[in-house]
Parts: sequence; structure tokens; C-alpha cells
Amino acid sequence: MAVNEKQAVALSSMFASALMTVGKFAVGFATGSLGLISEGLHSLLDFGATVLTFMAVRVSDKPADDRHPYGHGKIESVSALAETGLLFVTSIWIVYEAVHRLVTGQAEVEVNGWSIGVILVSIAIDISRARILNRVAKKTRSQALEADALHFSSDVLSSTVVLVGLGFVSLGWPMADSIAAIGVSLFVCHAGWSLGKRTIDTLVDAAPHGAAERAAALIGAVDGVAGVSRLRVRPAGSVLFIDTEIAVGRSLSQERVAVICRAVEEAVRAEMPEAEVTITTQPLALDSETVHQRVMIIAANHGAAVHHITVHRLQGRLSVGFDLEIDGHRSIREAHDVASHLEADIRSEFGGDIEVETHIEPLQSAGAEGADVPASELETITVRLTQLVKATESLRELHNIRARKTAEGLIVIFHCRAAADQSVAAVHNLVDELERQLRQSFPHVWRVIAHAEPLRGD
Repeated sequence: MAVNEKQAVALSSMFASALMTVGKFAVGFATGSLGLISEGLHSLLDFGATVLTFMAVRVSDKPADDRHPYGHGKIESVSALAETGLLFVTSIWIVYEAVHRLVTGQAEVEVNGWSIGVILVSIAIDISRARILNRVAKKTRSQALEADALHFSSDVLSSTVVLVGLGFVSLGWPMADSIAAIGVSLFVCHAGWSLGKRTIDTLVDAAPHGAAERAAALIGAVDGVAGVSRLRVRPAGSVLFIDTEIAVGRSLSQERVAVICRAVEEAVRAEMPEAEVTITTQPLALDSETVHQRVMIIAANHGAAVHHITVHRLQGRLSVGFDLEIDGHRSIREAHDVASHLEADIRSEFGGDIEVETHIEPLQSAGAEGADVPASELETITVRLTQLVKATESLRELHNIRARKTAEGLIVIFHCRAAADQSVAAVHNLVDELERQLRQSFPHVWRVIAHAEPLRGD
């Protein structure tokens, strides 16, 4: 697992730093080399930093909870900031001691195989640890491990400077050790400045450079997204939280909007795997909406059931008519109030010059109880339906006939077939006429549900 890998590499770095600290101090004090002692302090600082890193990695990998809804990732940034402070404190002490030696001329440094050997071993360990830490940091997007890798990389340079200083000391220039110590401090300060700036950016929720623009481009390219109205990016440890609001067509179904949101998340995570995306949607009136769609949207906002919407223009004036279904048990006054409010919103949408006409009809009660009619009654209805279908000369193959009694009246259901090339309007008119004639024969019929299908083989 990536989590265990992070902890393992942090723990191994802690042991490596401890080993180098002991070696540098031992040889540095034995030879009197300020460069080695400064390197020992640097390694001691690294040891403390790796301890902080190990603890931070363990905490940061804990899942989000009620008190930490965005997880514990920023503990890595706090750890890195503490490391930065230690870097600068150490550098100040080293510079002070080096300047003191340069001014007073007190610099007795012994160069031997131990001092050279400990530096060479240190460089080898630093190179190895920097490579491993960088690899795992990139894989797990760990800021704390990245800070550790930066430490070990700077140690390679600073150890090289100390090695050069010891070389000059062996050639008879003892002050080179102090100058090397100042060079180490400059490397340390540079590393601390880079780390501190990046850490503070994370703690103040500064978005990584270009992250917002990249995310906006990915989101805007998703089919169905009409625009990105808001986008916020904030890092927390190895996670990049993206909070966005997208505009979608207001005529889209909830299912379609959900599909668009999933597509947005997948598009972002495909290119930015560290991202966790939160999406809110804003309905938008698109220029491509038809009058029919706009009326349906307004009716849906009212919770009103409308159908049979007709739209036409009279000398440039828009006219809209539709059937509005109202609970049949409500009074006509209540129904008229519902229609009036709906018409007012339609006029507001299209302008006051629009003509709006509403036909109110009863809405079927939900869950009405029913029972199949006796076989003899169904036979009578079937005979009459067969006569009516034959009389049309266009409808064929009457089948799947049912009749049910309800408290509202009789419901008759049947299927028939028509030529496949006939228009919907023509077939609908034929079925409507058939329904009208059936009601004349059976006045107690409340509703007729006729389903027309194309002739088989057409």
C-alpha cells in the first residue's frame, strides 16, 4: 500500500539521518573541522525533520472525520514549516561561528582519512535517500516526503562544499573550512526559503500555479457543461480539493445532470489524480430552448401537470395553449387560481404580449382501485371495438383488449396496428375518433387508452 510505503521510506530516512549525524559529529569534533561540525548540526536538523516527517505522514494518512472534514493532510505542511524554522536557526549559528573564526583567525583543522571518508559516505547516502524520497513523494504526492527529499538533495551540495574546504585545508589554507561552513549555510538557507514558501502557500490555501486554469479547461470541455461559473482550488497534503459550480441547461432531467457531474469528476481525475471534486449545478436558460420546453419547465417549477401544448403565431404575436390537469375534487376557483399563477409566470418569461390559454381538466386520482369487468361485458366491448376498427379502413389487428371498472368509471385499454409509413398525426386522429365513438356506445366509459403500433412486416 502507498500509505505503508510512505511510512517505511520516512522511517528509513530517520535512521539514515541519525547515522550521519553521529558520524559527522564524531569526526568533526575529533579533527576540529567546523565544516564537519556544521554538517553534523545540519544532519541533526535533518534527523529532527525526518522524525517530524514520519509523525506527519502517519497522521496525514488518517481518513477524514467530523472535526477534520478535509482530512489531516495539512499536518505535513505544519511539519515542513517547522523544518524550515530549524533550517534558518541552524544556518544563523553556523554563519556566526564561521565569521568568528575568520575574524579571530582561530581555525585548527585536522584533515585525515576519517574526515574525508565520512563526507564521502554522507554524499552517497544523501544521493540514495534523495532519489528514493523523490520517487515516493511523486507517487504519493506527499509534501512532507518532498521536503525530506529537498533536505537530502541540499545535503549533497553542502557536503561537497565541505569536502572542497577540507581539500584546501590540506593544502595549507585552514580558513577554507570556515568559508565552506558559510557555503553550507547558504545552501541550507536556499533550501529553507524554497520549502518555506511552498509550505506557507499550502497553509494559506494558495492554489498550485496553473491548477485552476487546468481544471477549468477540463471541466468546460465536458459535453453538457454550458459554463464554469465558479471554481476554487485548495491543497491539503497530497489532496487537491476542487470546488466548482457549473451551468447546465435547465431543461435537462436530473438523471442527465447527474451523468454530466460524473463525467466532470472523471475528466478532472483522469488528468489530476490527486483531485477531489465537489460539484454544484446552476440551471441556465439556453438559447436553443424551444417554446414548448420553456413552458414545460415553468409548469414543472409550479408542480403542475400540463400536456397537449400548442404554439403558434398570429401576426407576430405568440400564442400558447395547453391542457392543465387539476385534482378533480378541487373547486373550480382553486383550479383557476393555479392556472392564473402559471399563466402569469409564462407571460413573465415571454413578455406581456403573449396570448396564454389554459384548458383545465381533471387529474386522475393516484392509486384508484379497479377490477376487471366480467367476461360477457368485455365481449360486448370487444365486438363494438372490432366494428369501429374495421370501419376506419386504416387501423388493423385489434388485440390486447382489457376493460376495468373504477370509482371514476370504466377504463378501456386496447392495442391496434397501422401502416408504418402513416404519420403520427393521422393515426392519432383515427384513434381519437374511435375513442369518441366508443364513448357514444358506452357512456359509462371514463377513459380510453389506445396504443397504436406499426403493422408487422412494414
